[in-house]
Order: sequence, then structure tokens, then C-alpha cells
Amino acid sequence: MDFPLANRRVLVFTGDVYEDLELWYPKLRLIEAGATVVVAGERAGGVYAGKHGYPCVADAALADMRAADFDGLVVPGGFMPDKLRRDAHLLQLVRDFAAAEKLVAAICHGGWIPISAGVYRGVRVTGSPGIKDDLVNAGAIWEDAPVVVDRHFVSSRKPDDLPDFCRAILEVMQRR
Repeated sequence: MDFPLANRRVLVFTGDVYEDLELWYPKLRLIEAGATVVVAGERAGGVYAGKHGYPCVADAALADMRAADFDGLVVPGGFMPDKLRRDAHLLQLVRDFAAAEKLVAAICHGGWIPISAGVYRGVRVTGSPGIKDDLVNAGAIWEDAPVVVDRHFVSSRKPDDLPDFCRAILEVMQRR
């Protein structure tokens, strides 16, 4: 069996009202590729309900996370990003991933978090059409496409784009 991401660690954010598919599909795809995935929420062991009711138990607390311990970051959408982007530690964490040129992948409304972290200026991205203006106003270069890859940044628009999103995540992580 081929495990192209063996010995790689990926952080995934969770919180109440995350988009179920946008968390679980990348998480399971990364595990399938051999990566260790750590899901972090406000509390380690906290149980968070997805938009469609699927629960997610956080492996770790966001406050304990450091970019140096991971090779990449995945930010699911839903309404969760709107609350999490108010956390100063989380925003610094995203900045640290971006500064180290590690994967920063966001789908749908997940783009709100890199926007608030200030890491999208001059970056080609896509996201939910509902946050297009936010992305543009943050200095991002908007594209309406299933997936956009700009260096170590990967972005997609919606759950239907998850196959393209995950393929791009794997490609970016394998070249780093």
C-alpha cells in the first residue's frame, strides 16, 4: 500500500456548526494517504455539532496547537469559521503556517479565517460566493473555480468541490 503522506501531520479546525462534509471528507482522505490528523476545537474532548448534525470530538484544544508541530492546516467551512476567527491565538497560528509556507487549505466559508489572519493579500483563491466580497476586500485575487492552488494555499468553493480540494491538498503536501 502507498502512503504518500506517512509521517506528515495535519491540523483541522472544528467548532459548532462546521460543514460536516468539509471536515470529514478531507480528514478521512488524509488518513487514507497516511497522514496523522489532529482535529482541534476550543476544548480537547469537546463535542461539536456539524450543520447537518454529525458530531465531531476535538482531539486537542486550539490554545495548545503550534504550527511547528504540523505540516499543514485544513479549515472547513460552515458557520464555525465566523466564531473561531475571533480567537487571537488561532489567527496567529494561521499566520505561522503561512509564514512557514506550510499548507493552508480552506473551503467554502473557511476562507474567513485566513482573511482575519491577514494572509490572503495577493493570493489567488476561491471560496463560497457568499464570501467573495470579503476575500476581495482582504486583498485576495478571486477566481470562480472548483479549486485554486497558489503556492501553499489551497481553496475551494463548496462540498461538491471536495474531490478537487483533496487532490490539491495531497499534491501540495507531497511536494513540500
